[in-house]
Amino acid sequence: MQFPAAQIALLIDGKVEGDPKVTVNSFGKIEEAQKGQLAFLANPKYEEYLYTTQASVIIINETLELKQPVSAALIRVPDAYTAFATLLTKYQEIVNQQLVGVQEPAYISESARLGENIFVGVFAYIGDNVSVGNLTKIHPQVYLGTNVRIGEHCTIHPGVKIYHDCVLGNHVTVHAGTVIGSDGFGFAPQEDGSFKKVPQIGNVVVEDYVEIGANACIDRATIGSTIIHAGAKLDNLIQIAHNVEVGNNTVIAAQAGVSGSTKIGNNVMIGGQAGIVGHIQIADGSRINGQSGVSKSIKTPGTSVTGSPAFEYTNALRSQALSRKLPELEKRLMELEILVKQFQTEKV
Repeated sequence: MQFPAAQIALLIDGKVEGDPKVTVNSFGKIEEAQKGQLAFLANPKYEEYLYTTQASVIIINETLELKQPVSAALIRVPDAYTAFATLLTKYQEIVNQQLVGVQEPAYISESARLGENIFVGVFAYIGDNVSVGNLTKIHPQVYLGTNVRIGEHCTIHPGVKIYHDCVLGNHVTVHAGTVIGSDGFGFAPQEDGSFKKVPQIGNVVVEDYVEIGANACIDRATIGSTIIHAGAKLDNLIQIAHNVEVGNNTVIAAQAGVSGSTKIGNNVMIGGQAGIVGHIQIADGSRINGQSGVSKSIKTPGTSVTGSPAFEYTNALRSQALSRKLPELEKRLMELEILVKQFQTEKV
């Protein structure tokens, strides 16, 4: 498909500089793009490529002042990165619209309710009383257990497993290999040293506009629901334990883990490999640095923490800086002790 610069500008509310009729048919990185491709420039570190790239159309910030002539048609927007993301989203929607129908073989229960213009890939399993909304895409080898409900405009990528009774809202994306609704880690210790399994009879609720990365695990609640609230974004390889709540528009980076019954507020940012203990609360707007170990509640909104155990960000950095100086400080302390002893000897 060929797209002229003028049409692209309309999609992202931009203004064209150069030939509005020049067309592109694919995307490319600005340092590698060829004729017929569209690129974008958001990071000033890559500005040098603006003047050498072979791209036919480039999206740039409206405030950027050119230092040299540019051969490509430019589309100026308030924020080039956001505009490029919007464009990719619209492109993906066009591609997804071509995926319609049910591939064979696939198992679909007679009691399942499927919306209009959906796609079901080969070897998918859709169990009893499952509900799938309009324009949702169920890719190959997806498993949807009994009573699962999925809203409209969702994309469930290959190999996703969604256990019974779990609920997904609208515009939810779940990437390959993720498991939603597996049992929470609940075992009661016995007098003989063994552990008795506590049945996990709750579910998982994923609200609208949530995106979950590949190979993540979200456990079902013991009772009630594990909840991922609207707009949250979870990276790959994340563990969310039973009865956890993740707030609106919270983002969690790869390999982070959240223990059971912890409540994470809205607009929280959690770095990669961070670990959060169970039964605590994380206030709205908190920032948890990568590899931090959070062992107690963060009660003040907007707090930033780092370290393990994690504590206030600035103080943690000072402590880390001091720890690197400990050998030097030890040497100085020993020298001072010698001086004190000499002074005491001379005084006697």
